[in-house]
Amino acid sequence: MTTSAAIQTETDLHAIMTGLGRRARKAARALALAPTAAKNAALAAAAAVLRARTGAILAANALDLAAADARDIAPAFRDRLLLDAPRVEAMARGLDDIAALPDPVGRVLATFERPNGLRIERVATPLGVVGVIYESRPNVTADAGGLCLKAGNAAILRGGSESFHSARAIHACLAEGLKAAGLPEDAIQLVPVTDRAAVGELLKGLGGAVDVIVPRGGKSLVARVQEEARVPVFAHLEGIVHVYIDRDADPGKAKAILRNAKLRRTGICGAAETLLVDRAARAQLAPLVKMLLDAGCAVRGDEAALAADPRVTPASEEDWSTEYLDAIISAKLVDGLDAAIDHIETYGSHHTDCIVTENDAAARRFLDEVDSAIVMHNASTQFADGGEFGFGAEIGIATGRMHARGPVGVEQLTSFKYRVHGDGQTRP
Repeated sequence: MTTSAAIQTETDLHAIMTGLGRRARKAARALALAPTAAKNAALAAAAAVLRARTGAILAANALDLAAADARDIAPAFRDRLLLDAPRVEAMARGLDDIAALPDPVGRVLATFERPNGLRIERVATPLGVVGVIYESRPNVTADAGGLCLKAGNAAILRGGSESFHSARAIHACLAEGLKAAGLPEDAIQLVPVTDRAAVGELLKGLGGAVDVIVPRGGKSLVARVQEEARVPVFAHLEGIVHVYIDRDADPGKAKAILRNAKLRRTGICGAAETLLVDRAARAQLAPLVKMLLDAGCAVRGDEAALAADPRVTPASEEDWSTEYLDAIISAKLVDGLDAAIDHIETYGSHHTDCIVTENDAAARRFLDEVDSAIVMHNASTQFADGGEFGFGAEIGIATGRMHARGPVGVEQLTSFKYRVHGDGQTRP
């Protein structure tokens, strides 16, 4: 490409992206005032169109899958990209679930009165324009668009090039829903190009149009977003998820929880990546390791895990801080609850961690002391999901400590303002 052609391409892309931002800002003003009934009608209509166009969506997904297969992608990546009829139905059901949620906009969060008679209310308001950058999961198109809409936000969606056809087909259903409800179609926009430079434009904020960025993808994407974004970010860098088997764990629960936490879907951020077993429960290590290995999961372990089964391979220091997103897990014995918590704080990512125990005191300590966005007692870590939390869906999971933490649903996609009611008061 000649220098002049490259400049022209950059100019065209900048114009495309700033145009998206301008239209999103205008749509956001309309959405902030949209009645609940209109937003719910748009969600219901979009869900109906998704169901009606299942065949077209799967045909678009087949194009993406064919291109991905030509690149010989990993099975976990392909699973994230794959759509089938049940997954399309799950997207539609997610929109229906979002519609059924209470409208988060306009909620009075607090009311108090000052000695001078001023009455002050803290009221939930939309964030404004939300930029969502995601990779291989085409279902994020529906989840993110629906959640932003219910919370009164305009959304600019930038899906990955690997899911471009799928995302376009899904986005068209959302646009039809908005149109049917009389809401601006610009309320949910999809970046129409696969050029990676579009991500850079979005991270700059599109001239002040974007209020927050939510990345949904691999470590390299999230790291880039956190490093380059000039607007606030809701994100988690990785999901290094632990399951700790306490000395008072029920063996049957331990086996069922661990199997599901690791193997139900290995490519999601709530999948367990490290197994910790209390040294006092050492007898449980061998059957747990055998169960994983027999199910096709590779185990990388410490000396105790190596001794438990000859198929275990040695774990390196790097393994304890690795998010595999595959049928691989690291495993080790620890000297009780304190050592388990220390290990999680040293190597974890503050995403999701679980204790399996019948000891309520141990469970309370784990839940209180492990500083993760989601901490669990006797439940699979794969419940770390906005839909499972009753949020309808999630736009992502945030592990930061500001504003949104854990699954980001409609409530987390709002901010607030103060309404002050007076009767002529002036300040002395």
